[in-house]
Parts: sequence; structure tokens; C-alpha cells
Amino acid sequence: MPAHALYERHRPLLDDALQALSRRGHWSPFPEAPSPKVYGETAQAQGHAAVQALFGKDYPLRQPGERARVATEQSPYGVALDIRYPECDAQALVDAAQAAEPAWQALGPQGRTGVLLEALTRIHQRSFEIAHAVMLTTGQGAMMAFQAGGPHAQDRALEAIAVAWKAMADVPAEAVWEKPQGKHAPAVLHKRFEIVGRGVALVIGCATFPTWNTYPGLFAALATGNPVIVKPHPNAVLPAALTVSVLRDVLTEQGLDPNLVTLAVSDKPELTQALATHAAVASIDFTGGNAFGQWLQSNASQARLYAEMAGVNLVVIESTDAYAGMLRNLALSLSLYSGQMCTTTQNLLIPAGGIETDQGHKSFEQVGADLAAAIDQLLTDPKVAFTVLGAIGSAQTVERVEQAATVGRAVRASQKLTHPEYPQAEVRTPALRALDVADAAIYERECFGPVSYLVAVPSAQAARELAERSVRAHGAMTLGLYSTDAAFVDAVAASALRSRVALSINLTQGVMVNQSAGFSDFHATGGNPAANASYTTLAFVADRFVVVQRRW
Repeated sequence: MPAHALYERHRPLLDDALQALSRRGHWSPFPEAPSPKVYGETAQAQGHAAVQALFGKDYPLRQPGERARVATEQSPYGVALDIRYPECDAQALVDAAQAAEPAWQALGPQGRTGVLLEALTRIHQRSFEIAHAVMLTTGQGAMMAFQAGGPHAQDRALEAIAVAWKAMADVPAEAVWEKPQGKHAPAVLHKRFEIVGRGVALVIGCATFPTWNTYPGLFAALATGNPVIVKPHPNAVLPAALTVSVLRDVLTEQGLDPNLVTLAVSDKPELTQALATHAAVASIDFTGGNAFGQWLQSNASQARLYAEMAGVNLVVIESTDAYAGMLRNLALSLSLYSGQMCTTTQNLLIPAGGIETDQGHKSFEQVGADLAAAIDQLLTDPKVAFTVLGAIGSAQTVERVEQAATVGRAVRASQKLTHPEYPQAEVRTPALRALDVADAAIYERECFGPVSYLVAVPSAQAARELAERSVRAHGAMTLGLYSTDAAFVDAVAASALRSRVALSINLTQGVMVNQSAGFSDFHATGGNPAANASYTTLAFVADRFVVVQRRW
């Protein structure tokens, strides 16, 4: 089916996405519940079998410049993957991308959109396969891997395509410019405007969310006319490889060069550095730590950088009229995926004199003890515990958990659990440590993983001021607040505006501060040190193309 016919086939989906973005309510075309009634009775088993069939083999992908086959993944669950991917020469990948670009450019916004929507629907059909790959490579629990790795990531991909379409649709293809000249004949120019991608896009994936954090940049770059090289994290290659394979299949069916999208696999930083600093690479999407993010800022000056890096997320607890609900919400928020989310709260700022609640006054110590008890209650059922916690993704995270046990005062010790299906998995429950406000050297540094600090501050006002200073200095993806004082809520909201951080107020039910919904929430603001871009504003998409005009 021609690309423009694909556009017509999927146009209702695009129209619905555009409408959802204008309303910002709840909407998703991709069901998040892995129900057999939705996906079919055999979908899960088939997806798992497809992944397991790849173990110990060469991944079926052929690309230019292949030098060797490399297996870089170490599953947090202890599963021996041993999948061998092509390791390719950086220059060969760039050359192939540039060769594929003209035909993709010639397809125009409508044709590109049709191809990408077709690819996305096929990715959705393989949700269980991709989800199992996400689970085994990241350590996410099965439910989170399906939701975040599958439908929620697909939401973000569709969001990027829709925003790109919106940005491109604002540019007319042709115009007639006619300027009156009094008694003389008018000056007439015919003009044509063409949207052209900036050049090769490099999308650098992360170890924890290899689809959710990769899809926005990948699909935004492709939709706006750019070839893409996907550089996955060495420990989470398979989800990216499956995605790239689907895209290449659709491109091939359309008679297009599949090397428009390639996979760059290596556990050596030299490949990433060579690609990132290549003169032809015009944009870079990066999710990861500050060290490499800052290296990109300093060394990849030829490219536009869309970066999400480390931050220190906070919750201010001033008071609450739903104490039990607050504790349950925080317990799940801190436990989910063992705190290995860029949006998970690290610092809970609580007045040293305690807080007022619907259950009476609670001291600082009591709040900590009750939060620890809520975490214990949440994780009492082993089935729930392993589903929620998943597994620790790296040895460095385990080291941070163990090091955190040496600072401050113990509120809740992290416990090591043995997974019944994956005994080699490193499973840890959340650690809570109590600190004083003077311990800034500890709590103002990101401690990625299942570690949170309860910081005793002199007052609620001091908590607000500390939160604002912290976000400005160190960045944050999320800021939470619990308060029954309307004036204080307004003051914190003003602080959030000044420090440019998303604020969640009095979450006590089924939504947590570290959740971000496609088509409604903007993920990061791009206005503080944690990220310089936001999923998926027009600014995230529109600067990936230029308009080239000709007139006669």
C-alpha cells in the first residue's frame, strides 16, 4: 500500500490524537491492561516465545559497516540472553543514513506520517514481545514492563507524530505572493515551501526505560524528515532492536531504504562519542546521567541536544486531611520499580515539629515510622512485592543502597528479597533515612534507586524555600505537595512556576507523582537542570526541521 494510502488508513487515529492533545484529558488508543480479551488468548505466550527464540543467537539484522557481533546485555533477572547484535562502523552508519534521506524527504509530511503510523500499529501488535524484552533487560516488573514498555511508550510515539504533523501542517506547500504597485502591474511571485529535516538524528537510549524514553525523539525525528541512528544502552538493546526491525520492515515494504533507521550497538563509549560528534549528526536525544550529558553539551556542539539528566525530586509535606491515603500513595510511589524512575521522589521535606492530619498531630518521627509501616504493608504479599519492585538494574544502584545505610538515621532498612522465579535477581525494598536540614551534602545529590531521605526542616516555609532552591540548583522532574492550607498551596505553586518544575498536589488515590500520562502530562518542563526539553511540546519537535523555499 503506498505511503499516502497508509496516511488515509490511519488518519482517524491521527485526528483522534490531535484532538486529545488539544483537550489534554485522558485518552489512549492502546489498552494498558494485558488482558487476553483485548490482545488474544495466546498473545502473551507468543510474545514470550518470540523473545526466548532469540537467546544465544545472532539477532536477524544486517546493516552497513558490520565489524563484529556483540552480546552486551546482562539481565537483572539473571536470564542468560546472549543475543549477538551487529557492531557497525560509525561512518558507515552515517553514510547509510544520508543515502536514505532524500527518498524519505521526497515522501513529504503526509507520506512520512502514514509510514510511521503503520509502523506504530505493528509495534503495538508486538506489545507482549517488546514488553518481555523490556522486563528482561531493565528489571522492571512484568506489569510495568507491559504498560510502560508497550502501550504507554506507544502513546508517547503517537504524541510525537501528532505534534510533528501539527507543526508541519502550519507550513503551506505553495503560495502566490502578489504585491500591488500602483499604476503598474503587480509584482507576482510563486513560492514553494518544503519541510526538510536538519540531518542525521542520534537517539541515545537509557537502561531503565528503553522504549518510553526513546520513542519521543525517534518518532519526532523521523516524522520531520530525518534519518535516525538508535544507540541503545548496552544493557537494554533488545527492545530497541525489535522497534528498529519493525520500522525497517515497513520502510522496505514501501520501497524505501531501510537504513533510514539503524541500530548502533556497542559497550564501548567510543562509538557513541564518534556518532555524537560527527559533523552530519544534527540532533541528539539523550536520557542518562549528568557526566555523559555534560560531555555531550561540551563536545557535540554541532547538534541540537534534547537531554534528560539527573535531578533531585522532592515532596513537601505540610499537612493532610487524608493521612492514610497519603501514606499508601507515597509507599507505592517509592516502591515502584525500586525507585529506578527519573520521576521518583528522593527527598521528603517535613517540618521538624511535625504535621497536622485528619488523625491528629503527627511528629516527624511518627510520619517516618508510619510511612515505613505503609511500605511494609504494601510489600507483605510476595506476589505484589515482586510485581511492584522488579529487580535492581545495575551493581552501581546496589552500591548506592548499601552506602545510603551509613548516613543519617535509619527509618526503614532496605531488605534483600529472593525472587521465586528468578533467584539470581537483585531485589531490594526501599530504604528510608532521616536527615537534618544541615545534611545538604547528602540529600542534594541524586541517589538513584530505592533510597529516600526524610529531611527535618525548621518549618513549612523553610521546606518550600528549600524545594525551590534545590530545583533551581540541581533540577527535578517532579515536585509533590501535601497541604490543607490554600495559601501555602498557592505559595508552593508559585515556587514551582519560578523553578519551572511540574507540581502534584495532594495525591492520595491511584495516581502517583512519578506517573506521566501521554496526551495529557508534559514530561519535564525543559526549564530546570534536570532536562532541557519536554515530551512532547512543539519546541521538542519543530526545531528538528527547517523550511526551504524557492520562488519564481
